[in-house]
Amino acid sequence: MKHILNKLINQEFLTAEEAKEVLVKISLGEFNQSQISAFLTVFMMRSITINELKGFRDALLELCIPVNLSDYNAIDLCGTGGDAKDTFNISTLASFITAAAGVNVTKHGNYGVSSASGSSNVLEFLGVKFRKEKSVLKRCLDQSNICILHAPLFHPAMKNVAPIRRDLGLKTFFNMLGPLVNPSAPKHQMVGVYSLELLRLYSYLYQNTDNNYTLLHALDGYDEISLTGPTKVVKPNSEEIIKPEDFGLDTINATDIHGGATVESSAKIFLHILNGQGTTSQNNVVCANAAMAISTAKNISLLEGFEEAKLALKSGKSLKGFKKLVEITNM
Repeated sequence: MKHILNKLINQEFLTAEEAKEVLVKISLGEFNQSQISAFLTVFMMRSITINELKGFRDALLELCIPVNLSDYNAIDLCGTGGDAKDTFNISTLASFITAAAGVNVTKHGNYGVSSASGSSNVLEFLGVKFRKEKSVLKRCLDQSNICILHAPLFHPAMKNVAPIRRDLGLKTFFNMLGPLVNPSAPKHQMVGVYSLELLRLYSYLYQNTDNNYTLLHALDGYDEISLTGPTKVVKPNSEEIIKPEDFGLDTINATDIHGGATVESSAKIFLHILNGQGTTSQNNVVCANAAMAISTAKNISLLEGFEEAKLALKSGKSLKGFKKLVEITNM
């Protein structure tokens, strides 16, 4: 690690092979906490390169416990987090709406590190039991169109890093990696990122895959469609800027989508929306994100996806699917 740290301190960059090797060694417990903290800190102070991101991704994919769910032709809705916007759990809610609209979802998630409440915190609080047995995951998909892939169950090698990330309480390059290392390798992905720079890096990485992907970044800083302004969207063969008007909506205020300060308050917002008690802005923002996922997976227009999303939420199918998921994971 000393050689690597000296290289980074001298403002040199790692090759993809070096990045992969160091992350594998971190995962295997070959470095102490001080060394790992120093390594993470460097990447908080400078931008990551495409080769470094690729190497880190390849290391985690090599070390993870894969689960083959390819028969379900699923999508993952995942944000990098780290946008410091303190929204409620928009992509998680959008995942249940997408599932209720008939699209299978393999949702990759984790506990919050730099935010008050990650997707796993809220789901666990509301009774979801995280499972890794393929039979259970398939049952969830068969009966509710969604399964939850809780990252620590499928990336056990990261146990050496988790406590350091919690202690730091800041976004690290691991925020960038979450959407890239879904253990089910879904064919479709909708990924929100927290910066235009990261959007560019992701587009380079995804160009070299056969994934059907939609990458997005709200230009005012959100890692999702926020409806507070325009959002840049990158797909395999196109780039565009979408605006709230494209959904037939007015621009909303940041306060309209603010989240809870605790897991309990975040869970309360989550249930209110699923129960049809959300505000118009809350409903619209989760349906807008679900619409993008639905249109990605089904290859339909964004407005068609938006109508399907609104129906899935309003009809109660999203709530029903969530309750079914809780039931199955607790069997």
